[in-house]
Amino acid sequence: MANFLAQFQSIKNSCDHLVIAVEDVSDLWPTIKTGFEERLPFRRACLNNKTRNSVFLEKLPAEFILTTDARLRSRFPQEQSLFWFREPYATVVLVTCEDLEEFKTILKPRLKLIVQNDEREWFIVFVSKAAPNNDQATKSAKKVYAKLEVEFSSKKRERCCKLDLHCPEASFWEDLESKITECIRNTLDRRVQFYEDEIRKLSEQRLLPVWNFCNFFILKESLAFMFEMAHLHEDALREYDELELCYLETVNMSGKQRDFGGVEHGDDQAALLNPGNKPLTQIVQDDSFREFEFRQYLFACQSKLLLKLKRPFEVASRGYSFIISFSKSLALHEKILPFCMREVWVLTACLALINATASQHNGVVPPDVEKEFYRLEGDLYSLCRVKFMRLAYLIGYGTDIERSPVNSASLSMLPWPKPPVWPSVPPDSSSKVLEKEKLILQTVPRVKHFGIERKPLPLEPTVLLREANRRRASLSAGNVFEMFDGHIGSVDGSGPDASIRTSPSQRVRASAMPRTNSSPGNFDNSIDRPMRLAEIYVAAEHALQQTISDADLWKSLSSLEEFEQKYLELTKGAADNYHHSWWKRHGVVLDGEIAAVCFRHGNFDLAAKSYEKVCALHAGEGWQELLAEVLPNLAECQKILNDQAGYLSSCVRLLSLDKGLFLTKEREAFQSEVVRIAHSEMKDPVHLDVSSLITFSGNPGPPLELCDGDPGTLSVTVWSGFPGDITLDSFSLTLMATYNADEGVKALRSSIAIVLKPGRNTITLDLPPQKPGSYVLGVLTGQIGHLRFRSHSFSKGGPADSDDFMSYEKPARPILKVFKPRPLVDLAAVISSALLINEPQWVGIIVRPINYSLKAAVLHIDTGPGLKIEESQVIEMESYADVSQANADIKLGDGAQIGTLDAEKHFERLTLHDGKIDLPDWASDTSSILWIPVCAINDTLTRGSSSDTPQRQSIVDGLRTIALKLEFGVSHNQIFERTLAVHFTDPFYVTTRVTDKCDDGTLLLQVILQSEVKATLTIYDAWLDLQDGFIHTGVGDGRPTSCFFPLVISPGSRAGVLFTIRLGKTNAEDESKAVQPESILNIRYEIYGDRSTGAHLPVAVTSSGPDGSKRDLIFRSAIVLQRPVLDPCLAVGFLPLPSSGLRVGQLVTMKWRVERLKDFEEKIVSQNNDEVLYEVNANSENWMIAGRKRGHASISTKQGSRIVISILCLPLVAGYVRPPQLGLPNVDEANVSCNPSGPHLVCVLPPVLSSSFCVPVDS
Repeated sequence: MANFLAQFQSIKNSCDHLVIAVEDVSDLWPTIKTGFEERLPFRRACLNNKTRNSVFLEKLPAEFILTTDARLRSRFPQEQSLFWFREPYATVVLVTCEDLEEFKTILKPRLKLIVQNDEREWFIVFVSKAAPNNDQATKSAKKVYAKLEVEFSSKKRERCCKLDLHCPEASFWEDLESKITECIRNTLDRRVQFYEDEIRKLSEQRLLPVWNFCNFFILKESLAFMFEMAHLHEDALREYDELELCYLETVNMSGKQRDFGGVEHGDDQAALLNPGNKPLTQIVQDDSFREFEFRQYLFACQSKLLLKLKRPFEVASRGYSFIISFSKSLALHEKILPFCMREVWVLTACLALINATASQHNGVVPPDVEKEFYRLEGDLYSLCRVKFMRLAYLIGYGTDIERSPVNSASLSMLPWPKPPVWPSVPPDSSSKVLEKEKLILQTVPRVKHFGIERKPLPLEPTVLLREANRRRASLSAGNVFEMFDGHIGSVDGSGPDASIRTSPSQRVRASAMPRTNSSPGNFDNSIDRPMRLAEIYVAAEHALQQTISDADLWKSLSSLEEFEQKYLELTKGAADNYHHSWWKRHGVVLDGEIAAVCFRHGNFDLAAKSYEKVCALHAGEGWQELLAEVLPNLAECQKILNDQAGYLSSCVRLLSLDKGLFLTKEREAFQSEVVRIAHSEMKDPVHLDVSSLITFSGNPGPPLELCDGDPGTLSVTVWSGFPGDITLDSFSLTLMATYNADEGVKALRSSIAIVLKPGRNTITLDLPPQKPGSYVLGVLTGQIGHLRFRSHSFSKGGPADSDDFMSYEKPARPILKVFKPRPLVDLAAVISSALLINEPQWVGIIVRPINYSLKAAVLHIDTGPGLKIEESQVIEMESYADVSQANADIKLGDGAQIGTLDAEKHFERLTLHDGKIDLPDWASDTSSILWIPVCAINDTLTRGSSSDTPQRQSIVDGLRTIALKLEFGVSHNQIFERTLAVHFTDPFYVTTRVTDKCDDGTLLLQVILQSEVKATLTIYDAWLDLQDGFIHTGVGDGRPTSCFFPLVISPGSRAGVLFTIRLGKTNAEDESKAVQPESILNIRYEIYGDRSTGAHLPVAVTSSGPDGSKRDLIFRSAIVLQRPVLDPCLAVGFLPLPSSGLRVGQLVTMKWRVERLKDFEEKIVSQNNDEVLYEVNANSENWMIAGRKRGHASISTKQGSRIVISILCLPLVAGYVRPPQLGLPNVDEANVSCNPSGPHLVCVLPPVLSSSFCVPVDS
């Protein structure tokens, strides 16, 4: 079967569609051929795949071939079974007949003979030539077609269809396609089954020695090709996948040594997309195929099917995996392959896949698939780029390859080519060697900006000089130091022995050393002379020229300019594809490689843009080591472009990197550039984030606690990452409230320039009053020249025990707590009882701080009306021991327990200046009492009252106020105001009553003295100055007996003094003598009390007079004595109420009768004695007065005159209530007789009950 391999490949190349045989019985094909071929390809075909599932095809190509064609007749039976896929899949029998008899005798037997082969799928097309106007011919044709159907069709399957030449029906073509598709489907199913059976038989013999892979391959690919012709590409792809697996399993199973291949010219160009690159007969070997060509052939068949399926993504995915795996196979056979065959093949394979898949990709795929496709394209470009750099390095372009981290990582892990013997220097190449040596010696490593010294990153896994000479058969690896006098690192600059401490000047001097052993004759030894580096480059270039058959690829390596152009093309292709994929970071990194080339050629603008992308990526990922490699390049570009803002930013970012990445002198250079640029003339300020350079935190310990409205001082620890001292022209720090995001931030600014030293710094800021809440540090901002920086960081990485360590707290620890408004101090009166009025008294004010310092506090004192401060007296202040001080949050109120005074504690005398007092320091945190001498002024004389109608003085009359304003806090920002009410009163409340009236007109007047203070009163003397009309009995002044004095009255007690008086003559006749309308009670007394309790000895009396005697206290009270009502002038009587009684809500008339009993003897009522002023008094809660409450009523001056005063009233409440009373304000009570003036209580009935109900209305 393997002998048919050439024929099989020829058939594949010539046959790419299905064949439909045409059996032209009646010579009709030339007439209908055009109509049949116009139906190709079939549009609505439905076939079965390998698993017998229906597959609908958009189009199915096919070809109609006559059975008499030579292509169908020149086939041997063995070929028909082996290449059955090319046989017709349907047979169309074309017949026509107009005579029924002819059909029976001639046509029918011939058709029976044609269709008797059961292996063919056939159907009959009856062509009617009858004209439309020839009814006879039409009827005859219908009869023949009916007979044809009876003979060749069945219930299971219709095998006949009719075509009218003159007017074909539209349904005929649909019927034709349906029958052809059915025939193709049945034939395909039968042939698939045949191939599967044959393949199964060969698979069972796979472990036998007689097994031949070529036979298996022909059957398997025949099946795959048949699926491909039928446009069942998925099934065809599956067959090729199985064929590849079978080949990989059996290629080395027999243990025979087979050629790998790949040694022919042109094999360096990958054939991953060209199945016909080599004929199969050229790669066959015994019973199998060479691995190098055959694996590429299988992949090419697979990729061709995938591209037909419009799946370039899968081509790229499979292709990348195939390149990686096949590259490993090339590595295993590298000793038999040409020099760098592996690298060149991978490079060409990647380029071929990129070109094929990129042209087929139309973007009509899901977004995730599209991104993955671009990622694979980027991987192919990257792999191609790495191999291309390796080839360029081998021929001496290594000094022009950027020693970046990505290039170093790719090339240093890529092994050198491993030929059995390293290529030798070709003859007549001394000029090339000399040129290479000049390039090597003239190459000076580029010194980085800021004088940064770094060990160059390697671009090779091992020293190329060592590797090349080691692979020479006559040289051992130990002679490496004989080659360049031990200066390996100075020649190549990238070997592992290169020292980081080698300065650029030393490297220049080393590279300028004179050459030795420049010719083969200079090395005298029994073994071959070791190759110099230049010779290695020339030898590799010569060998590569023999390996590379692609002219474009070799052109890319022919010169440095061509190399850079190709290098940029590959790098840009990888970067662009990565930018469109998931791996955008890879694209950014490759942008850095493009930037390096642009920088080398002076395109600094484009280089800076690319470097900015790379730096942003490294900074975002936290790759500081990589950032330290790229950022100096960006800074150099910005400096050349005079981009001061960008250059300043790059310098600050360099300082922000880890200290270990740069030397101290390098970091100092960064700082000097920052200071220079920041203070230079710049158009606009530069705003930068220096969170990794300047960090800050609150001091350890609890947060600063302040009260609402308090300023303070906030200490903040700032860590400077600058290597030296740096001066901040301005500095501010924001505070953020944790409880309310809408509160915003508040900036704390320093008023002076701040010098930050390296490491930890403590900065103190003035803190203005803040709103209540908890605050954390927000943003640190400042300015250095034109540089405005900000920092959000709260930590700096460092050992916990170092001075530079700051803990990272998330969430941030509160640094400030401002408490909600609360009582900070309390001012209260020491006592709540009354003090003496019109006498200097001590008023005690308790000043009690509540967990708040009152240092340097000022108390403003302002007395209200009727109260003054005795400025002649000093103010005393003493400590106060409060028994309830343990619970300081409880406000001291009226009735609270008063503490005791501790004499051993503080005591100080203070002076009042402009109404304010400065509190001493000892009173800043302890409770104290401030004693203020005050005097309540009352110019009115105290009036006593009768025991029958007592009239006490209102307590409001004795109240006085003291307005206190306490300013305290750091800057007196806290203000506490309180107005204290102090009660002043007389020492006695006087009531009088006549205890007895003697027959001789003598009256016994009892004066009752009620103590009004919480102090002991001692009465030493008492006398009475009588008013006009009264005189003392006897010859004395009416004083009580002296033996009764001193009279001691305890607090709250009463005492009585009895006076004997009698009626005397009035002084009405003597107008020259002043009339005294009131009696005056005089009492000389002394008081004994404690100022912390209440009334006490007046301030001025505490000290003795000049003669050593104390000043007596005199109390005076007015007493109104009424003459007895013996001969009244007027009589008032209450007239009886209606007999029906009083009821709530019903008006009633109250009547009083006023009768003149006699004429007035004195003119004390009014000038008009014929009028009387009356007034009705009633409780407003019980009565509503409908008439006038007050008015004048006319009454005759004659004795016996009468009038009636009527008032309309409305009772408001039910029960026994006091009725309205009638009074005569202008008539002295001694001249009015009430017997009685009205009842004490009257009964008021409740209102009458009422109800309502509904009465139906007759309609």
